[in-house]
Amino acid sequence: MGRWSSAAPWGLVAQFPAPLLGDGVLVGFARALRAAGVDASAERVHAFLRAVDVLGPSLRADVYWAGRVTLCGSQDDLERYERVFAAYFGAGERARHEASAPPLSRLRLLVRDAAESRTTSADDEGPPTTSLAGSAEVLRHRDVAELDAVEREQLRRLLAVFALRGETRRSARRRPARRGDVDPRRTVRELLRRGGEPARLCRHRRTERPRRVVLLVDVSGSMAPYADALLRFAHAAARGPRTEVFTIGTRLTRVTRELSHRDPDLAMRAVAAAVPDWRGGTRLGVLLREFLNRWGQRGTARGAVVVVLSDGWERGDPEVLAAQMRRLRRLAHRVIWANPRRARPGYTPLAAGMAAALPSVDTFVDGHSLAALESLAAVVRGADRA
Repeated sequence: MGRWSSAAPWGLVAQFPAPLLGDGVLVGFARALRAAGVDASAERVHAFLRAVDVLGPSLRADVYWAGRVTLCGSQDDLERYERVFAAYFGAGERARHEASAPPLSRLRLLVRDAAESRTTSADDEGPPTTSLAGSAEVLRHRDVAELDAVEREQLRRLLAVFALRGETRRSARRRPARRGDVDPRRTVRELLRRGGEPARLCRHRRTERPRRVVLLVDVSGSMAPYADALLRFAHAAARGPRTEVFTIGTRLTRVTRELSHRDPDLAMRAVAAAVPDWRGGTRLGVLLREFLNRWGQRGTARGAVVVVLSDGWERGDPEVLAAQMRRLRRLAHRVIWANPRRARPGYTPLAAGMAAALPSVDTFVDGHSLAALESLAAVVRGADRA
C-alpha cells in the first residue's frame, strides 16, 4: 500500500446502509474494473473479497482501500480505479482531504473503526451507496432498449470507463531480454568494448503489440435503441492508438476523428453532426464492399480484429453481403459479429443478411447489455482463446 500514497477521494465517515454489500456486487465491481483495463485477475478478486470480509463493508473507505490495495497492480491502474469506483458506487461527496496517517496505518485504523462503528453507529443512515452498487450490478444484464432515462445515464457513466484492446501478436521487432535468442550484434559490441575478453551473451526476443481493432457500428432505424450505447462503447475503444470506427446505414462514415474527444458527450455531438444517415435503411453488403475497397484492402483490415455491431437486417442483395464477408474474412485476423437481438428468447438468425454473413464470422456474440459488451471486449482481447 505504501507504494502509492494518495488520499482517498471518499470521506472516511461515509457509511453503507444495511444490508451490507454482497459478494455479487463486489464481483460485479471487479468485472467493471476488468472492462476498464485493470488486470483484476481471479487471485486479486479473491484477495479483495477476503479483505472486505475482514474489514466489514460498513464504511465506504473500507471498500475503497480494500479494492485499491488488492485489485490495482500498477500506477496506471489508479486513475481507472478512481473512475470505475465513482461510476459503480456513486460519486457521493468528493471529500479530497490529505490523510495524516500513511495508507497502511489508516487501513489498520479502519479495521478497528469498522468494528466500533458496527456497535456504536448501527442505526446511522448514510448515502444510498449499497443501492447504487446493487442497481449497477442489475443494470449490467438489462437490455439497453428497456432502460429509462436515469438508467441510461448510469449506463453512460459505466461505459465511459471501458477499455478495448486488441488481441496481441508477436512483432518483427526485438528488444533486449534476459532469456531468448542470442543477439549477435550486441554480443559482439560487448566483446569489443571489453577488448576481446569473455562476456555474457546478450539476448533478445520479439515484442508483442495489440492488433488493430476495427468497429463497424450499425446506426440504421432498426438499431436506434442501441446506437447511443454502442457508439459510447466505440468512444471508449477509440482511446486506444490502434482503433478505427465506422458507422454503417445507408452510407459509410469514418468517425474515428470525431470520437477522439475525451468528453463522451462532445464526441457524441461530433458524431451526430458527421453521420448523415441516422435511422435510415441498411445496406450492409454495399457498404462493406466500400469499406474493403477504400480502407480494408489497403491495410486497415489486414491482420485486424474486425467487429460488426449490427442486427443483420439487409435491404440489399444478401449474396453481395456474403461475398464481401468472405473477402473480409480473408483479410482480417478475426471477424466478430455482435447482435443485440441475439439474446432474445427463441432467436434464430433468420434475417437474410445475418444468415448470409454467419458462415464468414469467427465469433457470434450478444450486444444488448453492459455485460454483453464486457464479454465482447474479452473476446476482442482473445480471452476466449486463452
